[in-house]
Amino acid sequence: MTRSNPVYILTEEPSIASQFISELRNVQVQRDSMRFRRNLERLGEVLAYKISTRLTYAPQQIQTPLAICEQQQLMEYPVLATVLRAGLPFHQGFLNYFDQSPSAFVAAYRREATSEISVNVDYLTGPSLEGRVLLLVDPMLATGSSLALTYKAMLRFGNPREVHIAAAIASPEGLKHIQEQLPQAIIWLGALDDHLNERAYIVPGLGDAGDLAYGTKI
Repeated sequence: MTRSNPVYILTEEPSIASQFISELRNVQVQRDSMRFRRNLERLGEVLAYKISTRLTYAPQQIQTPLAICEQQQLMEYPVLATVLRAGLPFHQGFLNYFDQSPSAFVAAYRREATSEISVNVDYLTGPSLEGRVLLLVDPMLATGSSLALTYKAMLRFGNPREVHIAAAIASPEGLKHIQEQLPQAIIWLGALDDHLNERAYIVPGLGDAGDLAYGTKI
């Protein structure tokens, strides 16, 4: 696959992130919704650390009990944005690390039919994005339509100077769509899977992240 945007995939190198993703996929472990949420949160923390290495820092003088030392400190916290409801535990992992970040929330869902899938955005709230770093997180990057639509809807809050997109699991089709729709975005993935099936679910994937985290919806 040709990658126009910078794309970073955790599972391309061995790390503890592979353990978290393995448990997220495992149908036996998935029976414990609390552990499923926690694994999404922990994966978010790993990705947050990775993304933090691309942000801007400046040296500052810090007074310790014994002396003054110079430390690199983050110049500005990114704005965190997530898609409800599956994105909540994943978002929490990023918020654990970027604990002073303002947050935006979007309620977007796929309306499934026999011939097409449309995406509806029902709720959107957030801080100003003008000139900020935006970190848009969603555990499952399937078709990419909901993330692309979410980003475009968020532009009512201003134009970010830098955009990062983070997903736990992505499909090649979803990645390609995001690269076409948001060519400026830096993309961070836990794993890149094989394909989408006829119902636009990621294969091998892990199932419905929202249901596994919070219970089956009606």
